[in-house]
Amino acid sequence: MISVVQLGTLNYSEGLRLQQKLVDLRKANEIGDVLLLLEHSPVITLGRNAKAANVLASTEALADRGVEVFDCDRGGDVTFHGPGQLVGYPIFDLRGHAFAGEGVRAPLTRKTLGAVDYVRRLEEVLIRTCGDFGIPTRRVAGLTGVWTEAEPAAKIAALGVHISRSVTSHGLALNVNTDLSYFSLIVPCGITAKPVTSMQKELGREFDLDAVAQSVSRNFGSVFGSQMLWVDTIDALLGNSVGVPMKAPDESRRLSGECPEDDLFLA
Repeated sequence: MISVVQLGTLNYSEGLRLQQKLVDLRKANEIGDVLLLLEHSPVITLGRNAKAANVLASTEALADRGVEVFDCDRGGDVTFHGPGQLVGYPIFDLRGHAFAGEGVRAPLTRKTLGAVDYVRRLEEVLIRTCGDFGIPTRRVAGLTGVWTEAEPAAKIAALGVHISRSVTSHGLALNVNTDLSYFSLIVPCGITAKPVTSMQKELGREFDLDAVAQSVSRNFGSVFGSQMLWVDTIDALLGNSVGVPMKAPDESRRLSGECPEDDLFLA
């Protein structure tokens, strides 16, 4: 079973703090798998493979638009999170998600879902979600994320994950009603040749973010073969037994920091 908590809007530091607390609890087997769905205040994040040159705007220009900048321990390059974008953070233990080879009914070939196959499943969740709203999407060979089917392909969703001791964090970001002008501040994911789009831009109308969240949840359940249980609050998820401090980390994780041998960073 996967518990789903929809949190509304959080600043990025709050999201990091909450993820780390839940990762620690998941590693200790004190909670089950959790999917956090939320929006972030405007923020540019730099993954483990990020190049500083891919942030195009000056510090002053970012401040004028109210955009924070964070280094983080997900895989990938530079991306933007902000209002109108649905962010999903799966805190999963991949040892509970067996890999079934090609096809849903294929025999199990190994007990633990591998990192690349996990990312492919996240892409599949997003492809099915966009399909639910009449937007055909696909993968692009050699790239990570989800792209519009029509050429020129435009990126509608980004992925970047961190896996430590088989437990995942970070995840996916689907542009629903996102103000796409923010992406002009960066080279999104370090890719210059392809544009960025949103569900709103593709169909010319605004979407109910709650309806999109419901679709994402359903598709997680289908793709990961799990029941989805919606939980009202983090306290309810934890049974009111463990408090989760909602404050900024003492120190931002740096791109130059050392990472443990069992950590994987994928985008």
